[in-house]
Amino acid sequence: MEINTHNAEILLSAANKSHYPQDDIPEIALAGRSNVGKSSFINTLLNRKNLARTSGKPGKTQLLNFFNIDDKLRFVDVPGYGYARVSKKEREKWGRMIEEYLTSRENLRAVVSLVDLRHDPSADDVQMYEFLKYYEIPVILVATKADKIPRGKWNKHESAIKKKLDFDKNDDFILFSSVTKDGLDAAWEAILSKI
Repeated sequence: MEINTHNAEILLSAANKSHYPQDDIPEIALAGRSNVGKSSFINTLLNRKNLARTSGKPGKTQLLNFFNIDDKLRFVDVPGYGYARVSKKEREKWGRMIEEYLTSRENLRAVVSLVDLRHDPSADDVQMYEFLKYYEIPVILVATKADKIPRGKWNKHESAIKKKLDFDKNDDFILFSSVTKDGLDAAWEAILSKI
């Protein structure tokens, strides 16, 4: 499928099912810790500077943000977990919102689960990966910020992440950098193979 990434825009933000777009366009959700580089990943994939807003304040995304790409595909940015300075009640609300979307959305084809290549996955990262595996949702694991680590050490970090997550070798694993664009083609290839 050919997708014109120049034809991308934020479509809407949703808090629950009643706000989701009503059609059958395939969706790829993006999940990860608040400062993992999710917005930079979206912007790099769509070759835009700030379609998805990057913020110095982690936890800025508080709703499900739907991005329309060429009327053929949507990215759904889910609120980052982990760092956001919000109340426990607010975090639980996000949890329910994310869970409702991931478990009930028929348009969902896969989840891009983002982790930081520099660090071992957090408990939240592990929980997200286990959740996706439990619900049999296809996973594309993207390890961001690869430019911050010398190439010679990539394998070591990749192995540590896979071990911590008990990674399923049937899932895609992509090393990615929004600075050097490493992993850009591989990420698109994995996404398009799911839709």
